[in-house]
Amino acid sequence: MLTDTTRHRDFPALDGITYLNTAAESIPPRCVGEAIQTYWQDKLLGMKGRDGHFAQVEACREISARMVGLQTSEVSFCSCSSEAYNLLASALNLNTRDEVVVTDLDFPAGATPWLRAAEAPKVRLWQAHDGALCIEHLVPLLNEHTKLVQVSLVSFYNGHRIAWRELRETVRRHAPNALISVDITQALGRVRLDCDDADILISSTHKWTLGIHGGCIIGIPQRHAARLTTHAGGWFHLQNAFERDRFERAEPKPGAASFSVGMPNFVALYALNASLRYLEGIGVENIARHADPLVCEVDAGLRGLGLKPMCERDPRNPSGILAFQHPQTALLHKALEAERVHIMHHAGRIRIAVHGYNTQADIANLLRVLAAGLRTL
Repeated sequence: MLTDTTRHRDFPALDGITYLNTAAESIPPRCVGEAIQTYWQDKLLGMKGRDGHFAQVEACREISARMVGLQTSEVSFCSCSSEAYNLLASALNLNTRDEVVVTDLDFPAGATPWLRAAEAPKVRLWQAHDGALCIEHLVPLLNEHTKLVQVSLVSFYNGHRIAWRELRETVRRHAPNALISVDITQALGRVRLDCDDADILISSTHKWTLGIHGGCIIGIPQRHAARLTTHAGGWFHLQNAFERDRFERAEPKPGAASFSVGMPNFVALYALNASLRYLEGIGVENIARHADPLVCEVDAGLRGLGLKPMCERDPRNPSGILAFQHPQTALLHKALEAERVHIMHHAGRIRIAVHGYNTQADIANLLRVLAAGLRTL
């Protein structure tokens, strides 16, 4: 993993702070800033700069596909996960006879497009118990009318990681017409993915991937390309955008490519290309091997302070996120911020995120400040 020297070299912004908020915003490595500067130099070439722009898009497509376990042709990009899910809703074109399953541990981007549809499908809510999604509670929600099961591999809310193989087998058995959509935003770049056989994968680019805002990865296996082709207008995703018949019909590229409806956000893809190659160079397995024990230390430390994490850790399905609730989280958050310990605080919940650039000193500092804060309450 990173040494003190390489950590300072690659992440100088981490000097003097304890940053445990990657689940909200990452601290990008220096190479991402250099990639943004490369974009700027290409942009200054005007139209000639597009040679560099599109080369970066294809390079980013290649590394993104490798990171999610798909072929290059099965991966594309849009601007954010919210756009991706609305385009997915367009592709599925569901109606009131159809059903969608979402979870109460999902981010709103994946859960709400079905509620806003012109002909809204029936939305069934898979609810967590003690912070975890249990397969036995999913089975009664599935039937022949289920067209989509939407989950997050790792929950943004409390770090619960879904048991993927059990989920996949249950859906295939009880809802034969359903596709499984997986948000991997809180997993990609941090944990070894085990869901490359999902029907569609979606990930934002500014969290564990160490990229910046304005990008989203969409992965759709070729076997589902026809079924998951959007009905959106645009131009970049069309095969006949400038052909003579363009005002008579709009013929989209199939599958993932149909989600790139307009000009790519080039700067986000320059950044993502650099950040994913940086992560690949370290190795996600090495990141997990380094960071998972730190998560265990946080878990044990919180319990030692009388703070119960919101879900039990499953060593078979590790993640980088822990969260806890407390009546005085606002005061605890204030104490942490005063000591330059950065975490997420929202609605009575504190969320802690541990990435590969974190150290044992970060964990010790977190627990020290929490202990001091609790003593003052």
